[in-house]
Amino acid sequence: MPALHPSALRRTLSWAFALIGLLLFIVAPNAGSSASGVLVLKVDGAIGPASADFIHKGLTRAAASGAQLVVIELDTPGGLDTSMRAIIKEILASPVPVATFVAPEGARAASAGTYILYASHIAAMAPATNLGAATPVAIGIGGAQPGKTAPREDAPAQHDKPAATDDASTDSAASGDTRPAPSSARSEAAQRPQAPAPTDAMAAKSMSDATAYIRSLAQLRGRDVDFAERAVREAASLSAEEALARGVIEFIAIDTAALLKQLDGREIAVLDGTRTLATAGIAIERLEPDWRNRILAALANPQVALILMMIGIYGLFFEFTSPGFGVPGVAGAISLLVALYAFQLLPVNWAGVLLLAVGAGLMLAEAFLPSFGVLGVGGIIAFVVGGLFLMDADVPGFGIPLALIVGMALASAAIIIAIGSFAARSLGRPVVSGSEEMLGALGVVERAADGGGWWIAIHGEHWRARSSVALTAGQPVRVTGMAGLTLEVAPHNPAGSAPATPDPPQSPHSPHLTPGSAP
Repeated sequence: MPALHPSALRRTLSWAFALIGLLLFIVAPNAGSSASGVLVLKVDGAIGPASADFIHKGLTRAAASGAQLVVIELDTPGGLDTSMRAIIKEILASPVPVATFVAPEGARAASAGTYILYASHIAAMAPATNLGAATPVAIGIGGAQPGKTAPREDAPAQHDKPAATDDASTDSAASGDTRPAPSSARSEAAQRPQAPAPTDAMAAKSMSDATAYIRSLAQLRGRDVDFAERAVREAASLSAEEALARGVIEFIAIDTAALLKQLDGREIAVLDGTRTLATAGIAIERLEPDWRNRILAALANPQVALILMMIGIYGLFFEFTSPGFGVPGVAGAISLLVALYAFQLLPVNWAGVLLLAVGAGLMLAEAFLPSFGVLGVGGIIAFVVGGLFLMDADVPGFGIPLALIVGMALASAAIIIAIGSFAARSLGRPVVSGSEEMLGALGVVERAADGGGWWIAIHGEHWRARSSVALTAGQPVRVTGMAGLTLEVAPHNPAGSAPATPDPPQSPHSPHLTPGSAP
């Protein structure tokens, strides 16, 4: 191998070092920008698999870069229990303190957001925000509902000071304290209406589990246990000022910068000890969801999953009925697989998925097996019922609007009607294959055939034909019959011309063609 010239070697090394320097310049700021700083994660919308994945990546990055604090800017109506618990596990196991900040003004931390707020090391809210309404709901029609006799949240007696509950009395009794509760506590508990106990066994189990879970979080962080239980049992809610007064949160701030000023010098207990925050003038990095997280968020939307499922069903149907085109089959298979993956991410009712598939199948069968509307109507009913059972509309951010379900059912019915009308019109059309197609067809004489007859050009093909009259090259003819592969033809007379009559026998010197002669 020939050695490089020194000047060429220097140029090569120079370009290599320049390229490495450029890569370090691009990567280094991103890799270390959150070191000893604050990482801000914005969660806006329903809590789902995408939110859990985003927070997991953010906390992992903060721990790896040595960030002082992670701030979760939260604005959510609630979400899925599985995703909420995954987020809480990440927060509890995080070596970096986590501050959940309900912001901006007008935001809320309802349902699952309340649990996340209670689990965080620091809880803060912006003015004109609220939290609460953490009653669990079940997947399926008719989830657990909060009691109708829940107290009004604007009653001052409910929020001016913490109130003892019957649950607190029960806990005291269980711990061996048999002293009667104070009269003020008993009177306040008596004045506050209690939510009716769930009548369904599964709803009662879900309610008890959720209550114990949020109570344990409140006790861990030293926050108001009474309101935590009321938020679950009675769907109670609090404003930012009320939450601060009751000890549910620690800070009220107008924005993240103002919150960091208040946190400066505060000691936070984490897994490996206590950390003292130095957040005055600290660098702030905002982590944005990557393209994978955005795709996951789109797929975790049950409306998108339902639409993909229908595209998949109809794509495969059109491919099977009209094979060879390819595009409907490929698009349908991909859409159906993606829809099944999306359903796997969501706590769907698989009976609802089966009803959707059966409904679509019945509606398509109506187009090919006419049943006077029985299959079509049954398919529409099955489709609508399956859509209603697929997800609970009470799960915040994960319901399927009835308008979408009905609209897709009507669209399917329109497709059925269109296919049926095409099939009905095709029954009245003439047959376009076999011997029936040739009857009445027009052609042109090409030449006389050896052994008798003529060669006729019809539909771009060459056919042997015979006729009771003499024909000439280029003469138009019409097919009157077919015997095997030989056509029977007659001269075709355009409108207004005299009908053809058989000619007398021709002499060999006649200009007309006779069977067996050359053209």
